[in-house]
Amino acid sequence: MYSARDRVANEEWLTRIERAADRLELGSEARSVASDLFLSEIPDEERSKAAIAAASLYAGALISGEERSQSRVADAMDVSRLSVQQHWKPILESAGFRPPSW
Repeated sequence: MYSARDRVANEEWLTRIERAADRLELGSEARSVASDLFLSEIPDEERSKAAIAAASLYAGALISGEERSQSRVADAMDVSRLSVQQHWKPILESAGFRPPSW
């Protein structure tokens, strides 16, 4: 779980998730889930935050039923598709979900 301090310390990343969600035309549930997933998985290294934020957004869209392609999410977050691909399943598993097998 995360604290209010985590939300304040990572406001920049939450804003990036919101902007990308705007570009992807995602609803409020997907945005909320993505933010929660990101805050629950904040990496220690600053350079890893972009990948985790993008993967959280992808996973949040899946959970809320608003699927977007990994490529579209990666483009909206300005990361590689590989970054999303490598991180979304562990984020889902950590949150207690079973990733789809497709």
